[in-house]
Amino acid sequence: MADTIFMALGTIAVLSALFCVFQRNALAAAIWLVLTMLALAGMFLILGAPFIAAIQVLVYTGAIMVLFIFVIMLLNLGDAASDIRGPGVKAIALVLAVGTGAYLLRLAGYDPARLAFELTGTTDLSPAAVFATAEVARQAAETQGVVGAVAGPLFSTYLVPFEVTSLLLLAAIIGAVVLAKRKI
Repeated sequence: MADTIFMALGTIAVLSALFCVFQRNALAAAIWLVLTMLALAGMFLILGAPFIAAIQVLVYTGAIMVLFIFVIMLLNLGDAASDIRGPGVKAIALVLAVGTGAYLLRLAGYDPARLAFELTGTTDLSPAAVFATAEVARQAAETQGVVGAVAGPLFSTYLVPFEVTSLLLLAAIIGAVVLAKRKI
């Protein structure tokens, strides 16, 4: 049953992502992206990661997409013709799609033993040997709780990238306001 739901959510995520990419209206593309993120949150729930699912809904679907929709509406993009749909961009997209497809076909030959050998240098397929850092993360989650295990590195090791991201979002908001003021 869980596999069926997972596959259904995966199909919804892929289709809504495709609809997001091929939309001409920026607001409709953002709404399709919201559906994609909600489907991903459902997939995280099925995989047994409720904290990641909650963060997906609260941070990405809630906060960041609201910010994107706010900026789209502030800029009043509407149905303006896009200059990125020309033949040059389509050719680049085709090259990227063919390259990605070729890479995925190359990965189709992987089996668990080959993956274990490339990750660890041995053919030991035990999860503890292949994913040693996952065991450390699991032990940290047991002692600190899931939130503590995520928050510890976020506010110590990754504090500077976290703050730089907030500054980039602030710059994007200020840029949108400045662009919108020029049109008024």
